Amino acid sequence: MFTVLHETLSFRTTGKSMLTITGEVSRWLNQSGAVSGTLTVFCKHTSASLTIQENFDPTVQQDLLQYLDDAAPESGYYEHSLEGPDDMPAHIKTMLTSVSLTIPVDAGHMALGQWQGIYLLEHRARAHQREIHLCFTGLARD
Repeated sequence: MFTVLHETLSFRTTGKSMLTITGEVSRWLNQSGAVSGTLTVFCKHTSASLTIQENFDPTVQQDLLQYLDDAAPESGYYEHSLEGPDDMPAHIKTMLTSVSLTIPVDAGHMALGQWQGIYLLEHRARAHQREIHLCFTGLARD
């Protein structure tokens, strides 16, 4: 049966980091009864974002976070700094990455590659509660 399913997941970040959320998203997809279609993963924030990246070697995450810090340093001059020196750099990092991912679903599973994982990127220095909205569109079990 063709269906559209929605869910919002909440994650607590620890400050600048890449938090793997693949397991939580996969569990929801499995519980939803999704069979074949498309999953949209959407970050409801302007200073956090999403990416699909290698999930084996944690040094990939370290290098990516360092690259983003180099691309939008807190030491730069920015007009917008209402919430501190990490405020505008966080918005730039979100613009450089993505707030939305589209993932094919086949036989009830995300069609991710062997070494791919879904990550929530926290661009702010302090911990935050972040919401990720999921929307599956396609065929689902009755």
